[in-house]
Amino acid sequence: MSALRQDSPSPRGHRPLTAADTAVSSSDQPAGSRTQNSAVPRRGSLMQEPVLVLNATYEPINVTAVRRAMVLMLKGVAQAEELHSSEVHSAAHSHRVPSVIRLVAYRHIPQQSRALSRKNILLRDRNTCQFCGRVFPSSELTLDHVVPRSRGGRSTWENLVACCYRCNNSKGDRTPEEAGFKLARRPRPFTLHTSRQLMRLIGHRDERWRKYLFY
Repeated sequence: MSALRQDSPSPRGHRPLTAADTAVSSSDQPAGSRTQNSAVPRRGSLMQEPVLVLNATYEPINVTAVRRAMVLMLKGVAQAEELHSSEVHSAAHSHRVPSVIRLVAYRHIPQQSRALSRKNILLRDRNTCQFCGRVFPSSELTLDHVVPRSRGGRSTWENLVACCYRCNNSKGDRTPEEAGFKLARRPRPFTLHTSRQLMRLIGHRDERWRKYLFY
């Protein structure tokens, strides 16, 4: 969809965590590195486990993957505040796996820190079809214009929702009311407040996050 773009916050003053800062790349892990003694629940690779990112002021601002968090630490951009018992080994060094990292320098975060993108809409809607209420993998979801584009509906936070293919086909070129559908929740922009709600949901499975998320 042409109106959607990749995540690229644009705060003023200090440079924020950008998509390049938080993206996980296969080149981020040192060659020959391996993991041992994992003490965290595994969902895929340990290097993809979520890590809470704090601003220099200890304010939670993002969630990234272990791999990217360790790259930020090695570059001196961030330091570990909480650690797992797991270790990552390379030829010459071993490093404890972080659970919470903190940026060394303060980053200004704008009120709306997320770009309009498919990824962020699915994240906002928690991979849940907003019409049938079922949770799906990202690959089994699409985006639906609440007010169809043929009716003047725009590609905005308030008019785009996560939708399974079955509901999307059933709704067709109609409004939810015309199709007999009801939205699970009113679509809103993805703000920092929304991000923190999701951080708390993820943080339920890692007690190390709790004191930073105001439990």
